[in-house]
Order: sequence, then C-alpha cells, then structure tokens
Amino acid sequence: MRKSRSLSFLIVGLAVLALSFLPGSQAASVRRDEPLEFDSCTSILVGRLASVDGSTMTSHSCDSGTDRTWMTIVPNMKHKPGETAKVYYEPKRSKGPNDPDRLETGEIPQVAETYAYLNTAYPIMNEHQLAIGETTIGSRRELVSEVGIIDAPELYRFVLERAKTAREAIRVADELTKAYGYNDWGECFTFADTKEVWHFEIHGPGKGKKGAVWAAQRVPDDEIGVSANAGRIRRLDLATADYFMASANVISLAEELGFWSKASGQPFEFCYAYNPESRTSLYCRRREWRVLSLLAPSLKLNPESENYPFSVKPDKKVSVADVLAIFRDTYGGTEYDMTRTLTSVNRKGETVKSPIATPFMNGDLLGLFRIKRERTISSPAATYLQVTQSRDWLPGPIGGVVWLGYDNPATTPHLPFYIGISQMPASYMVDGRGAFSRDCAWWAFRTVSKLANFRWQEMTKDIEKVWKEAEDKAFGNQAKFEEEALALYNKDPKKARELLTKYSHDQANRAVAAYGKLADDLWLKYSGMF
Repeated sequence: MRKSRSLSFLIVGLAVLALSFLPGSQAASVRRDEPLEFDSCTSILVGRLASVDGSTMTSHSCDSGTDRTWMTIVPNMKHKPGETAKVYYEPKRSKGPNDPDRLETGEIPQVAETYAYLNTAYPIMNEHQLAIGETTIGSRRELVSEVGIIDAPELYRFVLERAKTAREAIRVADELTKAYGYNDWGECFTFADTKEVWHFEIHGPGKGKKGAVWAAQRVPDDEIGVSANAGRIRRLDLATADYFMASANVISLAEELGFWSKASGQPFEFCYAYNPESRTSLYCRRREWRVLSLLAPSLKLNPESENYPFSVKPDKKVSVADVLAIFRDTYGGTEYDMTRTLTSVNRKGETVKSPIATPFMNGDLLGLFRIKRERTISSPAATYLQVTQSRDWLPGPIGGVVWLGYDNPATTPHLPFYIGISQMPASYMVDGRGAFSRDCAWWAFRTVSKLANFRWQEMTKDIEKVWKEAEDKAFGNQAKFEEEALALYNKDPKKARELLTKYSHDQANRAVAAYGKLADDLWLKYSGMF
C-alpha cells in the first residue's frame, strides 16, 4: 500500500511538473499582481575587513528570463577632443554588441579615456577593480521620467568607463543623470572598489523632469550588506560624508511631490519616501533576513520583520565560497523550505523526500500540493551570477576577479575571470536567448539546470560532483596561479595578460565541455524514470 501511494504521488507529480515546462504555463499559473517566479535580483556586499583575505566583494544574481547572455571585454580606449558618446537603449534580447535593433536615445560628451570593462547585461567590473552589483528596487510610478536618455544598464556602462572608485562612480552617476536625465525604474547599484563598498539607490525625478534623485550609504569595512529588490537606505546622516551621500534634491523633491513633510513630525527616510511598497514585500524581506541570518546567526533575526539592520558584522569572516553558498540557498532546514512536505516512503520503509521535490516548482505543482510559494535566494531564472573580488595589494589585471556562472547558481560552477583578460571565451560571446545553440556556453549550463527539475533530489547529487570539482580546483589553485601571474606581470605585463586569458579560458572551456557531457549522462541514467 505504501509503495502504491508513493508511486501514484510520483506519477501525478511528474505529470504536473512536465506540464509546467510547456511554453506559457508559468505565466498562466502566476497571478498578475505578484512577481514572476524567482524573477528580479539579489546582491550581497562584503567589506574588506569582513572578508577572509581582505578583498572587498559585491555580487549580482541577474535573475531574469529576458536579459542577454553574451559577454565581452570592452578595451581601454583613447578619444579625441570634441568626440561624443552615443547613448543607447538595448533590447533585453540583444544579439550582440552591434545589434542593429538597439535604439539610440541621444549622445553625451566623450571623455579623453574610457576604461576597459567586462560587459554583460549589467556591466560588472573595470580595469581599476571598480565593480558593480544590481537589484531593481522599483519606484513610485509618478517618479519615472520620459525625458531622460540614460537607463540603468547604460549608467552602469558610463560609470565603469569613467570612474576608478566607488565614490567617484557615485559622482559620475550624479553628474550624468543631472545633465542628461535618468529614465528607468528605481535601481540599487552595489559598488565595490579596492577599499570600500557602497549601496547606491536611484530613482527618476518625476514625469516631465530631467534628472534623478538618489542616496548612497557605505557599508562599514567589517560588515556585510544585502539588496533584494527593496529599498534599504532609510535615515540619512549627510553630515557624516564618509558614510552618506545624496543628490541635492533628496528632500526637496519628496516635499514637492508630497511624499514627506517636515510638518508631519516624522523623520525623513529615503526608501519610505521614494519606494515604500518594497518594504512591505516578503518577496524581498525574506531574502534580506536569510542572507543576514546565514552570515550572522547570533543576531537571531525575525523572518517576519519589516526592517533589518542596513548591514551586520558576520559571525566569522566571509569567503567567495561562502557567498556562493548563500546564492545557492533555498531555505533548507527552515519552515520556508517548499520541499519539506513532499515526502514518500522508500523500499526500506524510510521516509524520504520525493524525487520530484524541487524548490523551483511551477505554480501548478505548488497549487496541487497546497504549498505556499517562497522567493528563494537561488533562482532558476538567473541568466548569470557574479561574485567579484577587488584587492588593493595586487595590480588591477590580477587583483580584480569575477567569479562567474551561468543559469541557476544551485546547479552550475562559478569560475574566475580576471579583469586583465583580453577577451571572453568564444562560447561566452554567443547569445542564447533567440535559439538553442551548442556553441553557446549558457545553453550547456541551462540544459543541465532545467533537466534537474525532473528528479531534483537525485540529479543534483550527480550535478554537484561536477560543479564542486571545478570550483574546488579553481579555489585551490588561485593563490599559486596569482603568484605566478604577478611574477610574470612584474617582468612583462603583456605576457601576464596572455597568461590570465589562457587560464580563465581553459577553466571555462573545460566546464562547458563537462556540462555538455553531464547532460548526456543524466539523460542516459534517468531516462527510464521519466
């Protein structure tokens, strides 16, 4: 009888899960007034004294089902006096850096020199080790301006082309949006340079207006911070310039638009003035709680709170591997684990989680088993995840490294791409949004990620062996390789860049090949169980 019930449970579940992968089924299963499953982004920031090795870190899980997958290295360039830089709106599914479908929105004066940077859907790091993470935090609708010409991804690009430090990046963003206007929704930029990490939130100035309104708060060097699609900056102490900055209109605009009044007697709080709805959303707050609780469990934070500390001192110092582990988190061991009730009885009479118990179930399956949806940190909608290291004791090409992985962080390895490389691997420069391609790295990882959902409990054990071996090897070799690269850089910087490029490419290409084989192995091993 037990065996029969378990088998029936499995058959029904697999049938519904199979349906959940049909085109359009996800959109149909989600109410119009709630976010798409696991969409939007998460970012974690680590101060230099909070990390195990003294590096600063920022990160970005680009959790989007539409952002482009191709990546390039844009080189350092010199420009003549009087040159201009074109400003574009790039469609989410742009096919390449010269996509004819991108729209020109205007132009701005060019600077004498633009810095090299890693160009992705949201550009990541430049040659001076200035790095950016991102989450969309939303705005009051009346703040979005149709007048400006610069959206969030373009502002990223201009900042990385023109700034060397986080503070300089904030000044560049202020100058550009003041002069040419910001036309996007509320965004949080999580900046890291070789010494500091800053949390920067920006909104439009209101309909018909050119400009922006923004605030920035520094994360103390011995603390960590998080952004999860909600405003986090509350009270501003602008007299403490070492930790706070804001646009000149930060209070006057709120008063003008009726978002806050001095006469109310209430203190001015940036996020409650400009995007208050984000603070009421458990879609955002639950991730804030989980990140802070995993790194500082001693605080015993309440998962139902509306607000958490802006930043906290971790109970122990944090490594890149620790940050990656958080991005793989699905609330295991908590009451918010969506798989906790999906159990069956095996042949030994033991109660185990059903093979179909995946934390990334489609809405149809959640409804069938009456499970409340939770937005986990790990996201099956991720286009890519980056975790950056900026280190002031190493030259830029070696000190700046981006640990990068495609698709769901829970099923993919994250490998080092040094900012001194000359170009990305060929398979990383192919966009996969338009069509399946075996020449596209993203599809190698995405195929395995999606396949895993059919028998998550068993398949992920096989998958972990592959990604963990690749990551462990990269972490284990990092110190020795960088010692070799630094010695060569001191003799011949050009040859050192060639070494960095070969090293990054070799690891990435091995992982892509391993995942192509892994997909074949999973089909062979589990095909009789579908």
